[in-house]
Amino acid sequence: MPILLLIRHGDNDVFKTRLAGRLPGVHLNADGLRQAQTLAQDLADAPLKAIYSSPLERALETAAPLAAARGLEVRVHPGLIEVDYGELQGRTYKQLKRLKVWQLLHRQPAAVQFPGGESLVNLMQRTARVLDELAAQYDDQQLVACVTHGDVIRMAVTHSLGLGLEEFERFQIATASITALALGNGRPRLLHLNQVSRLEWPKPSEPVRTTDLSANPSKTG
Repeated sequence: MPILLLIRHGDNDVFKTRLAGRLPGVHLNADGLRQAQTLAQDLADAPLKAIYSSPLERALETAAPLAAARGLEVRVHPGLIEVDYGELQGRTYKQLKRLKVWQLLHRQPAAVQFPGGESLVNLMQRTARVLDELAAQYDDQQLVACVTHGDVIRMAVTHSLGLGLEEFERFQIATASITALALGNGRPRLLHLNQVSRLEWPKPSEPVRTTDLSANPSKTG
């Protein structure tokens, strides 16, 4: 079976505070650019046959160093684009938490239809269709890179493992991570999940001084 490397785009300054969705003009930040270069180095010896990308800037910018290093063109594929969040894109996560549709997302994702956008059922169907179509173009063991978005990759893994839609949020997909799926004739196989070149851990919080506690006792709770 061909092997698809599903690569999430690198860091940007929008996604940590707002739902970027399909907003135009969301570019990689300095960390994201470094991640893209590191990906190109990590895949220097991978026998890639092709590189596909979502049409959004942050995905194209992640794919560019890899394509340049391998002498391959980046093939833009609209099916790899981010979820269409419709009216929700651009809102802060604080705003989203107040919305019933966002609350439903975590309780009953199969029932979610983003206002003015797509449903999660459609997202899963779209993702499965696109990846099957790409895999059908390549021979057994051939390697293809697909630069896309976190929820698209979550849906790909969920569908390939035969899990229900309600399980998709259980998979953590870091920026600039690689998830490898073998697709084609036979049952899909998950080869790697959320592989990053360097594991990063949260920094420990600074110890709280006694004077800080007495100044604001509520922080002790």
